[in-house]
Amino acid sequence: MPRSTERVTTRSLRRWPLPPPGESKYSRGDVVVIGGAAGSPGAAILAGRAALRAGAGRLRLAVAESVAAAVAAAVPEAAVVALAEDGAGHVAGGLLAGQAEALGGADAVLVGPGLDDLDQAEQLLLALPSVLPPEAVVVIDAFALGALPQHPARFGDARAVILTPNKEEAAILLGREVRDLVADVGEIAERYRAVVSCYGVVAAGGTSWRLRPGPAGLGTSGSGDVASGIVTGLAARHAEPAQAAVWGARLHNAAGERAAEQFGPLGYLASDLLAEIPRELAAIEGRAAGRVETSRRRGHGILGS
Repeated sequence: MPRSTERVTTRSLRRWPLPPPGESKYSRGDVVVIGGAAGSPGAAILAGRAALRAGAGRLRLAVAESVAAAVAAAVPEAAVVALAEDGAGHVAGGLLAGQAEALGGADAVLVGPGLDDLDQAEQLLLALPSVLPPEAVVVIDAFALGALPQHPARFGDARAVILTPNKEEAAILLGREVRDLVADVGEIAERYRAVVSCYGVVAAGGTSWRLRPGPAGLGTSGSGDVASGIVTGLAARHAEPAQAAVWGARLHNAAGERAAEQFGPLGYLASDLLAEIPRELAAIEGRAAGRVETSRRRGHGILGS
């Protein structure tokens, strides 16, 4: 299928504004993050905090039962759902079906951050549609992506799906190495009938969006969890799936640029990105116009128009 490619700029984003925030947390949507095995609960924490920083109204973190209490203490803004785990601390995906009541009501669900067993992730993906409301947007990241090629039509056209692979995960989804990022991300989008965001390229249907590459410092542990959390938070706010992916990719890059200004080009942490998300969101939306222009004059920050 021929693809049209659009360059993402501040001006183009302002022509594609996010939904208004509404008057309460209920109007900004309910996020559920499913992940956080016993050995990697921090991934779910980073993703959930990023969703809130992107403006989502409410957050639930569904994590392995052995770490649920610690996660609840670490993220007092979140409700925590304890998921059954196997003897090795992996989230027991096959038992997710019993959590329909705890996970219901979500506007956007992120599955993957902190999962660490492919077989259990596959079982979780198989159970997921039965526990979620049909209108919930599903964002799939990290280990959950590795299970998706076995079930490419699992979600079909029944709900909106967003995939957020890195290049290695994109290769798994393709079944081969990535050769042409724009074309290959578009192929993934068509194969899985999803919106796909990968390294500054977003594809949906017959359209691709291209962003300026993010700074090298974003290549750090947990950065991808922040990126997928931003996208999920925007989807919970009722942004269109492609819009959530495009705005999310830009916000992630912009937060990295701002962190690089503060800490240097390398060595900042994924957690350092979190506080920058609402600042950069305001800047892109034009609610901090002076800062946007200052950033442009210094050659940093938001993409030029």
